[in-house]
Order: sequence, then C-alpha cells, then structure tokens
Amino acid sequence: MANPKYLWWNGKVMPWEDATIHVTDMGWSTVGAIFEGIRAYWNPDDEEAYVFRLPEHMRRFEQSMKLVRLEQEYSTDSLIDTILELIRANEHREDIYIRPLAYRAGGGGGGFSGFGSEAGILINTSSRPTHLKTGKTQHACVSSWTRISDNVMPPRVKNISNYRNGQLATMEANINGYDVPLLLNDQRKIAEGPGACVVMVRDGKLVTPGVTDSILESITRDAIIQMARDDLGLVVEERAIDRTEMYIADEAFMCGTAAEITPILSVDRYQLGNGEIGPVTSQLEDLFLGVLRGTDSRHSDWRTPVGLRQLAKA
Repeated sequence: MANPKYLWWNGKVMPWEDATIHVTDMGWSTVGAIFEGIRAYWNPDDEEAYVFRLPEHMRRFEQSMKLVRLEQEYSTDSLIDTILELIRANEHREDIYIRPLAYRAGGGGGGFSGFGSEAGILINTSSRPTHLKTGKTQHACVSSWTRISDNVMPPRVKNISNYRNGQLATMEANINGYDVPLLLNDQRKIAEGPGACVVMVRDGKLVTPGVTDSILESITRDAIIQMARDDLGLVVEERAIDRTEMYIADEAFMCGTAAEITPILSVDRYQLGNGEIGPVTSQLEDLFLGVLRGTDSRHSDWRTPVGLRQLAKA
C-alpha cells in the first residue's frame, strides 16, 4: 500500500518521506503517548468524504493528553482544521483511517520513567476500506489476561501503553485458535476486547459493560447505543456482564473505530444464536453504514464533510 503524499507534524504539512527523527527518540517517548483512531467514509454520489464524529474524537484526544500530563500547544479546533486540511492535501477519495498521535518530545535519553510535559504531535492518514456488510465475523474466547483497571492505567483513554494488555491477550487467543479475546476486569466481569468494546443481544435487549467497567470511553459504542435506542427502538442496558452470560447471548459483536461492527459467532466454543450474524446486528450494520457514508440522513451532526467536492470544482 502506497503512503499518502503528506502528513502533519508539529505544525507543518510536509512530504511523507521528510518526516524523520533519530532512531533513539520514539521508543522512549511513546511510553506515555496517546492517539486517536478516526475514520472518514467516501460517498461517491456526493463526491465527498465524511469524518465520523471528528469533534468528539478530538475532545477525547485532549482528555487523553491531560491524563498522561502532556501539554497541548494546539487548540482542539485548530487540530480539527488540520485534519481536514491534511485529507484535502492527500486528495483521499476512499475510506480512510486518521491517526493523531501525541508523544513526549525532547529526545530519547531520559529513560522509560522520565517525565516531561512537552508534546510532539503527528497526524497521518491511510486507506482503510470498511468491512461493514462484507460478512466478516469472529470467534471469541475469554482471555486469561485481566483488563487494566483505573488504578493501574487509565483505561478510558487511548494511551498507547494500554494496548500491550490487549496485544498479549490477542496473541494468546490466536495461538489457541480464536480470532479475538474478551478480557475480564478485576471484578471478573466482561470488560472489552483488544481495542474494541463488546455488545451482546439478549432477549431483544442490547447489553454492554458500563464506562466504569475498565473500558475505553468509546465514541463508536456511544453512537451504537444512540442508534439502537433512537432509530431501532431497542432497550439498551449498560451493566456488568458475567462470562457465562456471554455464552447464552442471542447475538454479540465488537464495536470501535477499527472494528466498526464485527459480529461474534461464538465465545469459548459456545455458539451464539444459530451461529450466524443475528438480525439485530445486521440491522445495526445497515444503519451504521448508511450514517457513516451519508446515504442515510439521520445523525448528520456526526458527519464532518472534508471539502473534497469543492476542491474538485476548484
């Protein structure tokens, strides 16, 4: 996959190949780094790309920087404008993934425990086609690894160090023949998967762990809850879930920026429902894809147009 022409780094849009640092810098500075994963979806009829919930993502970026004590030199609004400018510069006419990254600046000599509030910020984009409605599914297991708790690391934000927890669980799951792990929190209740939240359907209700159950405060999860309630008329419960309750769920799926909605067909070899994508999950996939692309007029406030149509006319 070819890189885009440009990225944004510490106040400048620059050619991809010019953004270089010394090899010793990033390994040390990314211990306390935070990031956002954001998607934009191409609508060929509108000749426009729409960024999904961009202000919400960048507010969480600001909160993440605060929790790891990085100073934010650039305002949230200016970073939003920067992202739109970068997408236009790269002339993306496709589904893309956007990754703002804030890391501890100042070189690599301080060691992993070094502290400093100066931040560098990098924003890059890449092609990422949606897998919604492609039939992608997963088989899950409950991991032997425990999800980090709020007194260990801040699970509610996207701190890069948090992701080692999910990476270890994923390696274990894959070695044992599963696609994805589900991690229990320190109360031995279902928390989330590696980089994605968990939702199940039971007796016609959508059920998902609450935001104090050691999960990321997921923007996609929040959107799915709103769509389920407002558009599909479903009852949604945010509460603790036992691992055995997952085994008798009618349906389940992972959700997140990268996961979008990814159906789960089994947990620990317990088949969910009839072992196929369930009707509620399928309805949500249809609705979500329409909202993301702008082919469904609902939730228009979640879509930020990039301005590619005007760029083409110019």
